[in-house]
Amino acid sequence: MSQGIWQPLDAGKGEKEGFSPKPPEVTQPHRPPDWKHPGCGNIVTFAQFLFIAVEGFLFEADLGRKHPAIPIRYYAIMVTMFFTVSVVNNYALNLNIAMPLHMIFRSGSLIANMILGIIILKKRYSVFKYTSIALVSVGIFICTFMSAKQVTSQSSSGENDGFQAFAWWFLGIGALTFALLMSARMGIFQETLYKQFGKHSKEALFYNHALPLPGFIFLASDIYDHAVLFNNSVCRPLTVVASPVAEHRLRMRRLSGHGLRAQLLRGTWDLPGPGHEPMSPA
Repeated sequence: MSQGIWQPLDAGKGEKEGFSPKPPEVTQPHRPPDWKHPGCGNIVTFAQFLFIAVEGFLFEADLGRKHPAIPIRYYAIMVTMFFTVSVVNNYALNLNIAMPLHMIFRSGSLIANMILGIIILKKRYSVFKYTSIALVSVGIFICTFMSAKQVTSQSSSGENDGFQAFAWWFLGIGALTFALLMSARMGIFQETLYKQFGKHSKEALFYNHALPLPGFIFLASDIYDHAVLFNNSVCRPLTVVASPVAEHRLRMRRLSGHGLRAQLLRGTWDLPGPGHEPMSPA
């Protein structure tokens, strides 16, 4: 007897005893192939840059009337590095790089900062910091190694297809490494600017997001394509999770509303006038 479906017990018995209705089959909802867009990072980055630029132009730059404390030529260098890092990180998702590996690999910024700090700034660190960086490096290496095995196992059985998938994945690792080192170099450059001109974090945030906006013209086609895909995607219901206290209050309000309507229908008043007793119809 198959589990979940009742079979006839005896052909001579009645339909009531011998048969039972077949339970409904649970089917998974159809998920269109355009629900997942690994290359949507450019449109998300553009929206982020645009929002921060507009907010900074209104409140930090005072509609353009406030002059920057740091010369624009230094911001141009920083913006070039910042825009390059953002675009390369987004493009790495198109090179067989999974999102967990992308996030874990970017957490290795401490390693890049320490390496460039030793090379450029001639810094020296304690043994505890070297040990911590070594442990983080081991964790990133293990995650990268397991991701490589997953890429080769998910590729097709053909040798050429497997080699091509691994080659694209290796190129993505190179892109993430380049972006990591470039981000660390940008941090060192920003640190030297703050030592020379003072710390102006809000001003730097505004110019780092406002000046690169013309660079998104080269990514206009990709941004437009993903905007069309987002507009054509299936609408999903928004699930709101309420706290137990709010849920209890909402339930009490509903109950009090039902009780008030029932009392009005019966003709009973809960709030009598002064000097009068509650009255009910005879």
